[in-house]
Amino acid sequence: MLIAGFPAGAWGTNCYLVAPAAGEECVIIDPGHQAAPGVEETIARHRLKPVAVVLTHGHFDHTASVLPVCGAHGVPAWLHPADRYMLDDPASALGASIGQPLLGELTVGEPDDLRDLADGTELELAGLRFSVAHAPGHTKGSVTFRLPEADDVPQVLFSGDLLFAGSIGRTDLPGGDHDEILRSLARVCLPLDDSTVVLAGHGPQTTIGRERATNPFLRELAAGRDAATEAAPRRGM
Repeated sequence: MLIAGFPAGAWGTNCYLVAPAAGEECVIIDPGHQAAPGVEETIARHRLKPVAVVLTHGHFDHTASVLPVCGAHGVPAWLHPADRYMLDDPASALGASIGQPLLGELTVGEPDDLRDLADGTELELAGLRFSVAHAPGHTKGSVTFRLPEADDVPQVLFSGDLLFAGSIGRTDLPGGDHDEILRSLARVCLPLDDSTVVLAGHGPQTTIGRERATNPFLRELAAGRDAATEAAPRRGM
């Protein structure tokens, strides 16, 4: 399997291109703010053919390049319907913390072919099977994508802004809910094997085992307590 990722834009949002191997079809995950040049460079370097864009949630640092990327390659995009409104009105999901000059750089709107994601969906794309889990808390429509273990490749979780190395997504923007993100972490992340590789929306790669042992939020949840500590900083826009 080929997974090529790079950070893009003002928030260093991770965009991933996933394919069975170089020279084959690929899926693009979260082409966000200023990600389009990196997407095209990665496609050319690995000789890939995009067939779909999938989005972990609707915040523009994860979706801002969906229109140019889908348009350039004639591919559909998938997004949970609860976050669909953010494509047309990204400012409504951000509160007052993001300035208008940055928003003014964006081309907003939906791609021509936008499809809904739902909890439990199995997407068969580019010869790969992505399991979708609805994981609200950071936004109402946040989801994760999981690839099963294959041969010597461990299971992979694209966690979006649900889970980071050492932290979790912020819940203070419109649509965020701290209790809800804890429930999502307990339902989506805790049952996974320790060997599961976590590729998050921001920051470095980690594993479920490492986070179960060191992430204060997962440690508290794994211990069966009612709420995770607020001591660690939360990330994501």
